[in-house]
Amino acid sequence: MNSFTTTIKVSQNPEQVFHAIANVPAWWAGGEVSGRTDALGAEFTYRYADVFRIKHKITEWVPNEKIVWHVTESAINFPNPSEWTGTSIVFEIAGTRDGTEVRFTHEGLVPECACYDACRDGWTYHLHDGLRRLIANDYTKTFLVDQTPEQAFAAINDVRGWWSEDIEGDTDRLGAVFTFRYKNLHRSVHEIREFVPGQKVVWHISDADINFVEDTSEWNGTDVVFSIRKRAGKTEIRFTHVGLVPKIECYGDCSGAWSFHLDSLKKLIETGTGEPNRKERG
Repeated sequence: MNSFTTTIKVSQNPEQVFHAIANVPAWWAGGEVSGRTDALGAEFTYRYADVFRIKHKITEWVPNEKIVWHVTESAINFPNPSEWTGTSIVFEIAGTRDGTEVRFTHEGLVPECACYDACRDGWTYHLHDGLRRLIANDYTKTFLVDQTPEQAFAAINDVRGWWSEDIEGDTDRLGAVFTFRYKNLHRSVHEIREFVPGQKVVWHISDADINFVEDTSEWNGTDVVFSIRKRAGKTEIRFTHVGLVPKIECYGDCSGAWSFHLDSLKKLIETGTGEPNRKERG
């Protein structure tokens, strides 16, 4: 059977990964999780607006190795509302030389299912942008707006309109490279490596000087990710700075700054006017 499967690789150990998977409400975002998700035999329900209501029972629970949920009831807004009923959701965890690999399989979710494309995309989003981020503990922030994904995408790429007026280079095309500066405290060079209209933007930081911490290169090699999707009649923007984790010195100041600037981005999307850092006049 050609069931949907995907793999996640992280640097954390299998015990950390196991506990993250069990904390379902923290990564299966967008809906409501009710019931226990952390014990053999436990039952829980996931609801998402009027689109999904799925009841699960945990039928396998092997610490640091495997978790299996069996879907006992389902009501989904597709031609066959019970399409998930009787399927199983499997997390297989294996230690590797560099950390841990998680193999996810939704047994019974096959291309012949009416919901296959939407469910495949949903799982990919929740696993790679939700679970993986939870495991890695990267800084992330999510917000909703009434505007369309295309409007949100355009605002994200108007970096001077919400982050800083002191930007050099293009910010609105694949392969572009731009530099951000803030006084003598911060300089970072960003390459746009993914640019999917209405869906996703990724900046790779190739060079940075963060001059208020001991290791001024803490941002080097990190990625800034904007994921965009429709949710319950609104547009959801999930921001993640991959590599900005609590153990690095700048985390507190940098996460606080991102929170401020993301509020500015939200304002730009909603009103057409953000609150970027103003360029110093020489």
